[in-house]
Amino acid sequence: MEKKIRLGIIGIGNMGSGHANNVVKGSCPELELVAVADINPDRLAWAKKNLSEDLACFDDAIQMLDSGLIDACLVSVPHYDHPRYAMECMRRGIHVMVEKPAGVYTKQVREMNEEAARHPEVVFGMMFNQRTNCLYRKMRELVQSGKYGKLRRTNWIITNWYRPQCYYNSGDWRATWAGEGGGVLLNQCPHQLDLWQWICGMPTSVYSHMRFGQWHDIEVEDEVTTYVEYENGATGVFVTTTGDAHGSNRFEVQLERARIIVEHDKLSLLEFEVSEPEWTKTNTQPFASMPAKDVPVETDGENPQHIGVLNAWAGAILRGEPLVAGGEEGINGLTLSNAMHLSAFLGKKIDLPLDEDLFYEELMKRVATSRRKTGVKAVFADTRDSYSGVKK
Repeated sequence: MEKKIRLGIIGIGNMGSGHANNVVKGSCPELELVAVADINPDRLAWAKKNLSEDLACFDDAIQMLDSGLIDACLVSVPHYDHPRYAMECMRRGIHVMVEKPAGVYTKQVREMNEEAARHPEVVFGMMFNQRTNCLYRKMRELVQSGKYGKLRRTNWIITNWYRPQCYYNSGDWRATWAGEGGGVLLNQCPHQLDLWQWICGMPTSVYSHMRFGQWHDIEVEDEVTTYVEYENGATGVFVTTTGDAHGSNRFEVQLERARIIVEHDKLSLLEFEVSEPEWTKTNTQPFASMPAKDVPVETDGENPQHIGVLNAWAGAILRGEPLVAGGEEGINGLTLSNAMHLSAFLGKKIDLPLDEDLFYEELMKRVATSRRKTGVKAVFADTRDSYSGVKK
């Protein structure tokens, strides 16, 4: 039998315990969970009881990394510490998978990527599980094929990330500048920000309007509307919130020869008979509608989510197979998030590349006055229904 990869997990909270359960129940056959680390003794006790009595438990992550017990590590801790622990893994030759987001600010993530470049033997992945969704993979293929011409417009309304107040009350780090570093953009939307740039490319400028604590008793953003411009003149709008009790998830891309939509767990393609630039120059009817037809789109139907990311990571470690998302790619979506925040902080358009020092300075101003909660007893919950498929 082929040797299994000995896995350790740093952080056995909501997401960490979800990953641990997937491995323990056999969904990731090339991974064997042998150790976990968490500063909360209750979570270590939970791991012993619910995962395996033989599990090595550490109250210090560095001790686990130095134990010699693990070959690979999954980092699932509050956002500020993602780069820190990833780099500690790299320096020890331990393969590492980082939960989203890559970090809180791009300066620290750039440092992480530079460290990764010094350790090419380490397989470094990012937990962008939405990239496994066949709908978004097919959408990317269509957009980037060139068949339908240049990008004209992108619109994503992703407002079904509803969170009640008790969610924010479930941890002292949640929804604070000091503990989490941001709100809906940094917690819920890293997946969409990653997919947006993965499918459509990075914009050249960002102008964002935000409300901080609009719908909840929190200090970070829970209401966002952003306008972007692309190098070729195309434009885009991104709208998100955690305040809509029954929100929407609709991603529309307009190209010169097609309109593509992902909504309600379905991808639709409207194909134009000719490109819009050609049609507008030759058409002689003022109110004519350009001829177009709905075209059925076939996908492979697969959407393995977190399990797919972990199994691809194992394949990359053992056989050099491709990752779902390389760890160094995490900086792209975070750049969008940082630019959105900086735009809202300063009340103006932000050109990319981002002034990373200025963003860090503005973020630290807010960290300095952050009202991080005290005396909050952590509450843990099953996260499976929060990410499966195209979120309904």
